[in-house]
Amino acid sequence: MRSGPLAGARRVTATVFAAQGAAVGAVSTTVPAVESHLRLSSLAMTALTIALTLAAGAGSFAGLAAVRRSGTVAVMRAAVLTAAVALLSVAWAPGRLAASAAYVLFGLALGAVDVSVNTRAATVERHYGRSILSSFYAAWSAAGVAAALLTAGVSRLGWPVEYVLTAHAALVALLALTVRPHVLPPTLSSSGDRPAPLEEGPAPLEEVLGRRVWARLVPFGVVLLVAYVVDSTVSAWSTVYLHQTLAASLAAAPLAYAAYQAGTVTGRASADLMVRRVGPVAVVRAAALLAAVALAALAAAPSWPYAVGAAGCAGLGVAALTPLCVAAAGRLRPGAPETVLARLNVFNYVGVLVGAGASGGLGATGHFRVAYAIPAALAMVLVTTARFFRTHGTRAAAGIDTAVSVLSSRPPHGRTP
Repeated sequence: MRSGPLAGARRVTATVFAAQGAAVGAVSTTVPAVESHLRLSSLAMTALTIALTLAAGAGSFAGLAAVRRSGTVAVMRAAVLTAAVALLSVAWAPGRLAASAAYVLFGLALGAVDVSVNTRAATVERHYGRSILSSFYAAWSAAGVAAALLTAGVSRLGWPVEYVLTAHAALVALLALTVRPHVLPPTLSSSGDRPAPLEEGPAPLEEVLGRRVWARLVPFGVVLLVAYVVDSTVSAWSTVYLHQTLAASLAAAPLAYAAYQAGTVTGRASADLMVRRVGPVAVVRAAALLAAVALAALAAAPSWPYAVGAAGCAGLGVAALTPLCVAAAGRLRPGAPETVLARLNVFNYVGVLVGAGASGGLGATGHFRVAYAIPAALAMVLVTTARFFRTHGTRAAAGIDTAVSVLSSRPPHGRTP
């Protein structure tokens, strides 16, 4: 087992991923309780969710500037502490205006965490010399499961939402206090004869993408868009769906979110192995089909226990789509994968906004079942795009790690791992 600064840096990075996952889980699983506490309509809550997403986009650019000035570790610690403060502010907001400001602050903090922790993760991975990025994303999802279970547990005890969010804020703040800098040794250059720079230098001049590359990028962009429509629909609104439509208690409603995140942990852990065994085309088809069936089951669930199981299966399917999509897009221009993947982020932002906004709007009119049926149909369409993921040899699995690592060094795209 490794020890020393490198292992410490890995632990700290995983801790920040976990803090972010816990914070997102806290917000997602307390939506119905906050709605009731502040007497907000579903439409008003949808507007808040969209504002949070837009704020996260702005926070990513602000975080990038802060990283350049103060370094990744300082920004990670400050951003996670700010997220904890925002959770407390939501909990004890005296009115709707203050709560809205707190949600915006949370979004800004979330974006800053994204850009700083992903930058740090890419640096740590380079020092290890092998793919370890999936372990960071697994920490994110595992913390989301823990946050959902915490919400369910304290809600079952009859705690009001103020105390529920305070418990979450305390957990996130404690994780932030464990963040420490670790001076990493210089990495070796590709020739292995001398150390390479520790930090990345100025970005190279952006390569102009031709129309042919743009046309080939669209199928992968569509997959990513649908994946994030599904993700934001389940993450942001499954708790409300179980509570309002399926009559689940405030203690049981967060379990769909927990099951979904547990499914993503399993999917992320098994995707590379499945690609090596059966190839990316078969994996994409199976993942899209599983996501579609699971979402249809979620839409038609007769009671909340069925919905919890369906949400877990949806997470299992969607988890495999995103890394495969990123890897395939990165191979379109091997000499400039960062340029291609930066363009791919556009589809990500659109997916998050459409998923959170459209599903929230449908839910506000009492049609949450339709909100899950539509992504199910979209996921079925992805089965026809699987042929675009055809690769040669066994590089597909390695391509996942490489492309995700490149993407992780970019500003984030809407939300974490």
